[in-house]
Amino acid sequence: MKFFIKNMVCNRCIAAVENIFNTAGVKTESVILGEAETVSEISDEKIRIIEKQLLESGFERIMDSARQLIEKIKNLIIIKISELDIDEDFLLSEFLSSKLHKDYSTLSKTFSQNENITLEQFFILQKIEKVKELLLYNEFNLTEIAGKLGYKSVQHLSSQFRNVTGFTPTEFKKLKEHHRKPLDSL
Repeated sequence: MKFFIKNMVCNRCIAAVENIFNTAGVKTESVILGEAETVSEISDEKIRIIEKQLLESGFERIMDSARQLIEKIKNLIIIKISELDIDEDFLLSEFLSSKLHKDYSTLSKTFSQNENITLEQFFILQKIEKVKELLLYNEFNLTEIAGKLGYKSVQHLSSQFRNVTGFTPTEFKKLKEHHRKPLDSL
């Protein structure tokens, strides 16, 4: 039995969801971002217990097929950005179409209609949150960050960063309060 789960954005989320199923006495075959699959069918009572625990932990079971698709899209984007291996010729449309085996215009339309933001805007917001994280950790300089996230230049990264945050990357680093957003709220 497959469960599609909203707001799973990291490995800790996977561990939390695995724990919810284990606590309910349900064995899972696999738990990945956005999905949990049980070894066998489970009772309605156990499903209610799991759904309640998911909600209490900030997750939500997704029943609607459009919402399931959107969650898959979000998770693919989050994973791709977290890998820090986006080349400057990367095309979001080709990436998502190949991973989900659907026409990009269908993916884009479904996403936009349900999220009130375009796929491209979501991708940019996710990249900017990763830039914030990398700036705060001081592991990479701006040139390296730009290269790892597929920007053609530091100027392009800086311009996009300023458009989204209102600050240059340098100004952001100097702020006392760094306003980062949880990935599941973008």
